[in-house]
This record gives sequence, structure tokens and C-alpha cells, in this order.
Amino acid sequence: MHELIDHPCVQHKLAIIRDVDTGHKRFRELATEITKFICYEALKNIKVKETVVQTPVAKATCKKIDTDLVVVPILRAGVGMLEGILELVPTARVGFVGLYRDEVTKQPVSYYQRLPAQARGGTCIIIDPMIATGGSTVAAIELLKESGAAKIVVVCIVTCPEGLALVEGAHPDVPIYTAAIDDHLNEDKYIVPGLGDAGDRLFGTSQ
Repeated sequence: MHELIDHPCVQHKLAIIRDVDTGHKRFRELATEITKFICYEALKNIKVKETVVQTPVAKATCKKIDTDLVVVPILRAGVGMLEGILELVPTARVGFVGLYRDEVTKQPVSYYQRLPAQARGGTCIIIDPMIATGGSTVAAIELLKESGAAKIVVVCIVTCPEGLALVEGAHPDVPIYTAAIDDHLNEDKYIVPGLGDAGDRLFGTSQ
């Protein structure tokens, strides 16, 4: 299942972040802003519990989040979205997954994994600016399932039909939230029109 967040504010920011003339400072700011909007929607169904608080006037029955939230950026570009979700849920814990593509098999290989204990039985939110082929996302989901996550949600900024098909085919129980579903992958496995290399644009490492 996937959901396209087509709010005008999100789409306006998406137009700016796509622009080739947007520098790395503004790109990072926009990634944070867009992530916050998408995560707002992605977390709308998380578990809550009722609690009673004393206001200056009277007691009020309120709701608080009742699950351990673990944000899991896929290295390295996912780190560029981390601030956005932590501004929304500052008590969330953070884990990291590092993956690279094997040159022979073309399959993702994990080179780093560090998850807090709360990932087991908690709600894990995978963040990565782009789901292109979908291979890294599928691998990250599998790692989290093996770690005992009770619920997994994927948040990205841009994806494409090929990436969605692979992830949803492998893990139909994991919802994906995105600001854009672009046209296709080109022969170099870049999303068209996409964002270019999100990691390079986030961290200013492009040539």
C-alpha cells in the first residue's frame, strides 16, 4: 500500500527541491520540511492511549503516543531526512542501516546495522529520499522484520512505479508514504525526472 501526499505545500516545496539550481543548504532545508509533512500523515494511525492531565482549569482526557518509535535512515541520504521527523517526534529513537549494491549480484548487501532495543516490538519508520529500484528498501524492511519490529512504515520524497512494485510485492504489509511517484527509471537506475543524486545534493559532494 502506498499513499501520495499531494498537499499544495508539499508539492510547492517539491518543485523547489527538484530544481537543479537549488544548492545543498536549501536542499537540506527542503528535505527537512517535506519530511515533516509526509511523516505527519504517515504517523496518523499509530497507537495512542488515553491519559488524564490537569489543566489550569480542570482535568482533561487526552491522548499520548503508546508505542516505541524508532526512526531508521538508510545511509547515507536518509540522514538528510532525520531532522524533519525528529522535529515532529523528538522522543523517537534512531537506528541506522547501511547498504551497498554488490557489483556482481546487483543485490543490496548490509555493511552496517545499529538499532536500539526498542525496535523489537516497536514501530520503525524507514526514511530514504528516493526509492528507485527498491532493493535497498526491501533489504532494510527484511532487517527490521528479523529484528522483531511490530510495525514498519516507509517514508520517501520521490519514488517510481518500478520501486513501488518491488517493495509492495515483497512486503505488501508495509505502507509507503511519498510526495511524488515519478515516471520511470532510466538505464542508469536514476528516477526520471527525480532529484538527481539525493546524497550528493544533500551533503554538497557533487562535482
